[in-house]
Amino acid sequence: MPTPTEAAITAGESSTSFVTTVVSFFAEGGPFMYIIFFVFLVGIAISLERFIYLNLTQTRNQKIWKKVFPLLSQGKFKAAMEESKKSTSAISKILMYGLSRSAYASRTDEIEMAMEEGLLEAIPSLERRTHYIATFANIATLLGLLGTIMGLINAFTAVASADPAQKADLLSASISVAMNTTAFGLMAAIPLLLTFAYLQSKTNQLVDSMEMASVKFLNVFRQAQQQAKAQQNKSA
Repeated sequence: MPTPTEAAITAGESSTSFVTTVVSFFAEGGPFMYIIFFVFLVGIAISLERFIYLNLTQTRNQKIWKKVFPLLSQGKFKAAMEESKKSTSAISKILMYGLSRSAYASRTDEIEMAMEEGLLEAIPSLERRTHYIATFANIATLLGLLGTIMGLINAFTAVASADPAQKADLLSASISVAMNTTAFGLMAAIPLLLTFAYLQSKTNQLVDSMEMASVKFLNVFRQAQQQAKAQQNKSA
């Protein structure tokens, strides 16, 4: 059984070997590897920004909805309006559209249209820059293929003037190096595509939650109208 010192040395050697392999793989791929790496970094930066923004939006929406919905259920529309004004969340803007229109609207259709207008204004900020992630994934894949093709062209050009006895070995070595760009392009594209799918799903969930909030508000408003009419009939 190896001692702790021997195990640490073995782990250090394996980690050093792994780093050396990665550096060698990257260096042998040629200049296209750096371009793919830059595209990957830009895609990751956008992904992180969108992830943070969407999670903050979700948190703010949930926070304001927990405050406003009880007020709406009690028919305190003015108090709900004041709470919505204090928030910068997307759902508060949609509610403000509906609450401001409910002050003088005679039909719920008008309120619904006003809230749809607010929703249409909120959606672009949720979807902004997300589609670039899929675009960068496709670019990384195409750059990998282009790097491989350019590498193969250079390989066949070099082999054409080489010793016939060495052509097979030179060609196989050149092809293995040229394929590095395709492999790296795919390694960059796959995480970006998975991230794009996740962020798109997150965006759809936020849009659905805001649509649900709009429907709940309209139902509460209709109920308040019916109660008001019933009280008027009783008093009459």
